[in-house]
Amino acid sequence: AFDHASLRRGHQVYKEVCASCHSLNLVAFRTLEGVTHTEDEIKEMAAEIDVLDGPNDEGEMFDRPGKPSDYFPAPYANDEAARASNGGALPPDLSLITKARHDGQNYVFALLTGYGDAPAGTPPLRDGLYYNPYFPGGAIGMPAPLMDEAVEFPDGTEATVSQMAKDVVTFLTWCAEPELEERKLAGLRAMLGFGAMAALAGFYKRLRWMPLKTRTSKYV
Repeated sequence: AFDHASLRRGHQVYKEVCASCHSLNLVAFRTLEGVTHTEDEIKEMAAEIDVLDGPNDEGEMFDRPGKPSDYFPAPYANDEAARASNGGALPPDLSLITKARHDGQNYVFALLTGYGDAPAGTPPLRDGLYYNPYFPGGAIGMPAPLMDEAVEFPDGTEATVSQMAKDVVTFLTWCAEPELEERKLAGLRAMLGFGAMAALAGFYKRLRWMPLKTRTSKYV
């Protein structure tokens, strides 16, 4: 099962740090209910954004406050705007990032915490690139997104780089598989049900066949 306190902190890290560049196009506000936030908190959170809707009775589009059924807003209007704001690099959508990368959870955690100085002998990086050995090629266009105390957790957890990375990875893992807990619970129930059925079937077989297997025949 997920650590729901970590999920809530991870959502905060995403909202305050990651959401300025990365989208969560496949995650709706309502899916957070009972996982990280209450229904009232979700309604309040969704109402903070404006959503383009319509057309209305006059055939015009209009802005309205967000609803729990709306999806997380994208930071850019389109891919071209995203590239223009990031030196030509397109920040990936994070909805399925932990499943889209090999060993996704460890990859994202290592990427977030692996920034440092390039070792001696490494070719100089182009302007606008940063050294990260966990990124293919070692040169990444995203500067280190996390630093100690970048956010303030309401539950008093110390906001170190590793703690924030762990929490946001937990949240992104949930985003990729929000049904994981229900699926595992259903699997556990199925295994228990099949085990009980197997036990009953074995008992019934023994009950029916024992008299036949233990009988003896006498010839006179």
